[in-house]
Amino acid sequence: MMTPKRKEPDLSTYAGRCGARLRMLREKAGLSVKEAVEKINMAGYAITEMTYYSWENGNRQINLNAIPALAKTFGLKTCQGVFPKN
Repeated sequence: MMTPKRKEPDLSTYAGRCGARLRMLREKAGLSVKEAVEKINMAGYAITEMTYYSWENGNRQINLNAIPALAKTFGLKTCQGVFPKN
C-alpha cells in the first residue's frame, strides 16, 4: 500500500486541531500509522489506514465511538486527552 503524502491539518478548524493532536499522540507513542491502526483495531474499533490518515490530516472528524480505543492505544488515562483544548 502506498503511503499518502503527509499533509498538515488546518488548525483553524476543530477537525484540524484534533488531527494535529492525534498525530502528536501517535508520534509521542513512537508508532507508525500502520502500527497505530493495528493497535486501534485490537482495542476494539475497526479502522483502515486511509480513515486514520483522514483523521490526522483533519479531512474527517474522529468518530466518537473510536475515542475509547484511541485512549487505550495511546496510553491515556481518560478519553478527554484525545481532544485538544480549544
